[in-house]
Formats: sequence, structure tokens, C-alpha cells
Amino acid sequence: MFNRNRGLRQLATAASISMVAGCGVFSSDSSNDGKPIVVGTTSEPSTLDPAASWDNSWELFRNVHQTLLNFDTGGSEPKPDAAKSCEFTDSSSTVYSCELREGLKFSDGHELDAQAVKYSIDRIRTINVNGGPAGLLTSLDRIEVKGDRGLVFHLNQADATFPFVLSTPAMSIVDPEEYPAKSLRQDGKVNGSGPYALESYEEGDKAVLVRNDSYKGIADPQNDAVTIRYFQKSSVMADALRDKAIDVVYRGLSAADVVDIEDNEKEEGLQLVENATTEISYLVFNPKDPWSSKLSVRKAIAQIVDRPALAHNIYKDTVEPLYSMIPKGLVGHTTGFFDNFGNPSSSKARQILLEDGITERVPLTLWYTSDRYGSQTKPAFEELKRQLEASGLFSVTLQSRPWKTYVDGYQKGEYPVFGRGWFPDFPDADNFIAPFVGEQNALGTPYTSPEITGELLPESRRESDRGAVGEQFEEAQQILLDDARLLPLWQGKQHVAASEEIGGSEVSIDPATMMVMWELYWKTSW
Repeated sequence: MFNRNRGLRQLATAASISMVAGCGVFSSDSSNDGKPIVVGTTSEPSTLDPAASWDNSWELFRNVHQTLLNFDTGGSEPKPDAAKSCEFTDSSSTVYSCELREGLKFSDGHELDAQAVKYSIDRIRTINVNGGPAGLLTSLDRIEVKGDRGLVFHLNQADATFPFVLSTPAMSIVDPEEYPAKSLRQDGKVNGSGPYALESYEEGDKAVLVRNDSYKGIADPQNDAVTIRYFQKSSVMADALRDKAIDVVYRGLSAADVVDIEDNEKEEGLQLVENATTEISYLVFNPKDPWSSKLSVRKAIAQIVDRPALAHNIYKDTVEPLYSMIPKGLVGHTTGFFDNFGNPSSSKARQILLEDGITERVPLTLWYTSDRYGSQTKPAFEELKRQLEASGLFSVTLQSRPWKTYVDGYQKGEYPVFGRGWFPDFPDADNFIAPFVGEQNALGTPYTSPEITGELLPESRRESDRGAVGEQFEEAQQILLDDARLLPLWQGKQHVAASEEIGGSEVSIDPATMMVMWELYWKTSW
């Protein structure tokens, strides 16, 4: 993560403290102690059960559940959280051992031991939700419990990324007494051991989090309570921030609101922190659709899409064009789609179609979610429609659904072409290739690629030095490029907007672009 102003702000803070001799000290000890910090987002959970989720439900889980490993402030490598220690105990990265902290409990008072960890991870594979997190566990063979606090993960292949997998909220530890072993929990409640307990949850409205006093782990909560409010429209959320109805906004601000807040933050008593992240947006082509299944159609679309126009005209340069599934900042990033297709060209696209005998306009339906990735999504798809139809080669129909029903639709293969966003499970190139290929993947759409799943990924996972796997990921991306079943569009920047009374927003986004609410605090001054 990078904050364009972080270095300057750190220097300014140090200077300010030295000049005023403590008159502006910031801490969580203030008259606002106990008052919830209210965070607004358009990213509502699709489920409250970690066994069903491979999406932004993780943001809630990160704060109310605990994982064996997590990230400390500013860190990019997983560190022990529920675990006291974890390490590979063999030379081939196939045996990973952990020891739990002593005295761990769930927020309901039930004991959290090694059996609970095994239970939590085993049920993910047992329930095996389509498009769910079981796809993260392809390298896991079995889990061995040793006493109350010992765990040994036996892998079926070398996998240096396994510690990152254990750090994802998909691996949240749940209470075996409250979560069924073979089915999802349906009562709308949560029992975790994270920094917060979920006091109440109202679907589509809010989640009320209060400090979990029994928590033992890596986080150091700077507040006593957080209320997360879920919005359908970014404009309403931005107005709520300006009106002081909420204190922080994360995920879902429109480009126009970002620009407006940046231009007027001092006058409005707000602050804006920009984080360069590895969030990406892309299109998925359904191989079962009669038109999307044609390589020529997919390549013609790749030849027409104008990413710079999308980034500039629709997103006001709050995103940047992306030409590979692995974003900038990670090993293996390329510019393959630009190298292959160059600048947008209708004449080149026409030739691609003619060579396949396609002479009529291609009818396509593009699907997007109406309430997931911010209010810019609809205009973005309208721009894609405009670009494709302006070529004279396509007739495009746009369709949308709210996220919960949208997910069900693409998992059932209902959409010819659909939009997705991807926020990394962990900061490694593996996580921008592996989730999208194989019989079971995050898209719910099988993508058979034996060379990637059988050769390139296993080879890369044998390498503990994650900076030395560029060749494998470049080859994997060339395969994705040749297939053109996934079309990268843009790489995003995450913006946190907050009242000037809130501190900690500059360190509140973890390497998987999730907000860790415990870093937020009320500033004090006199």
C-alpha cells in the first residue's frame, strides 16, 4: 500500500508535535471514548458465514473473526494472530505447523482450541459452496491436531503461499457449537474471536461492532465501537459524510465525489487518503454462450475497448488502464493486452471477425452489479456499450442486478459477459491467477487450463522467494491473453474519506485492501 501523502504527513506530524510541545497530541483517550465511529460503505456482506464467502463479506469478517495469521500495521507478510507461532517445518514447503496462543475464547465465552480451527477449515471444504473459498484450499491434504493448541497442515504439494491463505478471512475461526459442520449458519448471527463482537446486524442497513474484551491477537484496537452503515448510492453516502451523519467513508465513493472532497477537504472539515492498491476490474466471458464462446468475438472486443477513455472520462483518472490480470506493483505484471492489440481499432476488430466468417453485428448482453463497486459502474458499462456499438460490429444490451442475486446468476452461467472486481485475498501474483482458473474458482465458471494449474502454479509455489516467480506468472498471463476469456479493464486506487476528527485512516487499509476498523480513533486536542 502507498499513500501519496504519507511521508509528508508523517514529517508534518513530527514537526507539529515538537513545535507545540504536546498541545496537539492525538490518541484514543478523548471525550469521544465509547462513542461509535460510524463508517459508510457500499460494500454490504453477501453472507455472514465465512464458509460461503469469497467476496467483500471479508471486510466484516476481518473485524469480528480471527485467523491464525494476519497483518500488522504497515506489514505485508502474515504474522501470528490467533496463533502464537507458525512455520514450515520441512524443507519442501509441504508441512506447516502452528501453535495457538493460550486462553483463546470466542466472544460468547466458548473455548477456542485447535479442534475449533480444524473444524472451521474442514467445514469450508465439506460445504463446498460454488464460487466459495474452498478453491483457496486446493493444496491442503489434511489437518492434524496436536493437543489443545497444536496444528499441522499437511499439503499435497509445495505451497509457499499457504501462510497467506491462512491469513484470509475465508479461514475465519468459528465456534463449532454455533456453526453446523455440513451446512451454512442461517440465524443471522456471528460468533467470532476477533477484535470486535457483532452486537447486531440489519441487512442492507448496518452492522454494530463493539470491542471484544476477550480478544487476544495482533490488533491493538484504538476505539471501543464501530458502526458500519451500508449505502446503495455513493452520492447519498458522500452527503452523509459532509452532513456529519457518518465519520468515515470507505469503498464506493464515486469519482466525482473523490475529486470534490480532494478539492474542498479543508473547507468541509474532511480529509482524503489515497492508497495505491492492487484492486482490479475486468470482464468475464462465458464459454457456454454461443457468441462469447467464440475466440474471435472475445479478441474483437479486446481490440475495441478503450481503457484510457474509460479511466479518464468515467473515472476521472481515479483509476488507471490495466493490460494484464496481474496489476502493477506485483511480480509478473505485464502489458500483454496492449502489446498484442495496441490502441483501440474498429478496423482491426472487423478483420478479426471476418476471418472467422462473422459479417453481421454480434448481439451481446453485458451484465453488471448495480450496488457493489460504486455508482461509476453503470456509466462505465454504458461507455463500454458506446465503444462497442460505435465500431459498427456489436449490438449491446445492458442488464444489472443487486450483488446477492448477481452472484447467483453468474454462478449458474446465466450471463454471456459480466463485470467483476477483484480485491486481493493476499498481496501475491498467485492471487490474480489461481482464483480464476480450474474447475472450481471464484467466478463459479470452470476454466480448464492444465498448463497453469498443473505446471506453472505448482512450480511457482515451490519458490519461497516470491520475487523470483516472474517467469511462471508471465507465462500464465500469456495463456490468459491467448484465450481472452478474462479482459482486464482498470487498476484502482482506494480512497478513505473521513472527518478531520478521525485519526488512523492512513493505516486502516490492509494489504488485501480491507479496512481494519481497529486502527480508527477519535483525535484529541486542546
